[in-house]
Amino acid sequence: MKLCGFDVGIDQPFFLIAGPCVIESEQLAIDTAGFLKEVTTELNIPFIYKSSFDKANRSSGKSFRGLGIDKGLAILAEVRRQIGVPVLTDIHTEAEAAIAAQVVDVLQTPAFLARQTDFIHAVCATGKPVNIKKGQFMAPWDMKNVVEKAKEANGGIDNIMVCDRGTSFGYNTLVSDMRGLAIMRETHCPVVFDATHSVQQPGGLGDKSGGQREFVPVLARAAIASGVAGVFMETHPNPCEAMSDGPNVMPIARMKELLTVLKDIDRAVKAHSFIEHSL
Repeated sequence: MKLCGFDVGIDQPFFLIAGPCVIESEQLAIDTAGFLKEVTTELNIPFIYKSSFDKANRSSGKSFRGLGIDKGLAILAEVRRQIGVPVLTDIHTEAEAAIAAQVVDVLQTPAFLARQTDFIHAVCATGKPVNIKKGQFMAPWDMKNVVEKAKEANGGIDNIMVCDRGTSFGYNTLVSDMRGLAIMRETHCPVVFDATHSVQQPGGLGDKSGGQREFVPVLARAAIASGVAGVFMETHPNPCEAMSDGPNVMPIARMKELLTVLKDIDRAVKAHSFIEHSL
C-alpha cells in the first residue's frame, strides 16, 4: 500500500505516527513536528504527524477537548506547510469527515466508533487513507467486517489501515495480545500498533484516564517483534503538563532512543519470512 508517498506493509520497514494527543497551541505543534521530523529523517523512518483538533471521548465533560475544528485544522495545515510532513487527525462525526479531508493527509477513526457503520462509510468515502482503530471491546478477527464496510464506501481502494490499541480487561484496564496483531493481518490491510493508548487506564483516575507510560517501550518492542507495518505513539515535551493523556504519552526527549531500538528489531524480524504464515 502507498501511504503519503512511501510503501507500507509487513514487508516494508515500519512507519511512525506520532505527536501530542490534542492540539494545545500552534507553537507546540510546530515544535513537536519539527523535532520528530529531525529524528525520523536521521533514522530514515517514514513519519506522519498526529494531533487532534477535538477529543470528544474524554472521561469528564470538564476536560480539555482541544481547539476546535476550524483552529485545529488551520494549525495542522501550518504544520504541513512549515515542517513539510504529512498530517493525521482523528474525527468523531460524519460531518467532520469531509471537512478534515480537505486539510489532512490521513484520517483516523476512534476505537469507540469502529462498529458505527454510517460513520465508517462517511470517513472512507472521502477517499483519504484511513487508520481504523479496533474497539477495545472487539476481537481482532472482528476487524474483517469493519474493513469490508470501509471497502464498500471507498470503492475497494487500497488505503485502509487497521490499528490495535489494546483490549478491555476488567475495569479501567487494557491488555495487549500480540496474537491479535498477526490475526489482523488477515484483513489484508497494514497493521498499526498504538503503543501509548495500550497502556492507558480508561477513566482510571475517576474524572480522567490514568496510564503507565513506563510500559510503552515494552509493548512497542513486542509489537515490532511480532511484525507490524507501523507504530502509533503519542508524545509530549512534558507529559505531566499535557492537556490530554499525559500519564500514557512518551516524553519526546526519549523518542529517538526508543525508535533506534525499534528500528533494529524491525530490521531483524523482517529480514526473514514470518513462520506463522505457513503453520
